[in-house]
Amino acid sequence: MSLLPAIAIAVLVAMALALLRALLGPSVWDRILAVNMFGTKTVLFIALLGAISGRGDYLDVALVYAMINFVAVIAVMRLSESGRLGAGSGRKAR
Repeated sequence: MSLLPAIAIAVLVAMALALLRALLGPSVWDRILAVNMFGTKTVLFIALLGAISGRGDYLDVALVYAMINFVAVIAVMRLSESGRLGAGSGRKAR
């Protein structure tokens, strides 16, 4: 018997706890970090599903999801910090 299904269940529990923290977090930063943790655990879960099913192409999906998660968290952090996503200070160059 493989240990991978038990690990997958443990990852699902960690994802549920991260989702709970995202919903109940006291500040915006706690919620952003919880969503980032949920995304990271999702990448791990997709990789585990690939290992359990014996399909290596799940790793490609996990890597793409990791890149999307990283860019999205950076964008949300920038949006929450400055109120806009654009680069620069907002002043026009003369």
